Amino acid sequence: MAAERATSFGTETAHYEAGRPEYPFDAVAWMLDPLPEGPRRVADVGAGTGKLTRALVTAPDAEVVAVDPDPAMLAALGEAVPGVPAFVGTAEALPLPDAAVDAVVLGQAWHWVAPVAASAEVARVIRPGGVLGLIWNIRDERAAWVRRLTEIMHSSPAENMVNGPTGPNIAAPFGDVDKRSWEWARPMTRQMLHRMALSRSYIITASVDERAQIARDMDALFDELGLHGDDTIDLPYVTTAFRAVRP
Repeated sequence: MAAERATSFGTETAHYEAGRPEYPFDAVAWMLDPLPEGPRRVADVGAGTGKLTRALVTAPDAEVVAVDPDPAMLAALGEAVPGVPAFVGTAEALPLPDAAVDAVVLGQAWHWVAPVAASAEVARVIRPGGVLGLIWNIRDERAAWVRRLTEIMHSSPAENMVNGPTGPNIAAPFGDVDKRSWEWARPMTRQMLHRMALSRSYIITASVDERAQIARDMDALFDELGLHGDDTIDLPYVTTAFRAVRP
């Protein structure tokens, strides 16, 4: 079931593109900060529709390549971020030569990988002194209505990992892991919130009846909040990033 959920997103690329937020540029820049100034080649792994890719291509002197296991997601990425080389692959089997890049970054993706195998494979393609960066946008459930929304939609592997006691498992040869978080909010309409929900792996792989019940429960919550038509509500997020330097 986990494998089915991990590879389910390509069936809902439009909802993923519309419903998922961008990444704060400061958080993306922080992941790459240990690299020396000058040209740097960055691989965006698990790139999806290019949400993280868009921030990476605006970083100074960055040459970006995208990797994802789903051709449908890469096709959407090509429309959103034209000109970025894109390759089918996974964190455990990267279609890149040894020591080919200065950094490998994953947005909303490390919770789907086998961490020991992925850590070793990422280290293979990163030059010594390069960076592995992991980043997630997680809804801030300190807000009561957001907690209720999560209860309706069900929590995700990403939320369980990032909010858990240990965080992501980054294995050898990487050592110390730095962590930092940023708080922000995204204005959302009722329709945008529904599209965000429809981009989640649990709902993509749920039965028709369960999907319909989740939509009804979300609408009941939005009615209570007085969210109608083009009205918006600020959906609070905490973006959490991790970085580790390759020895």
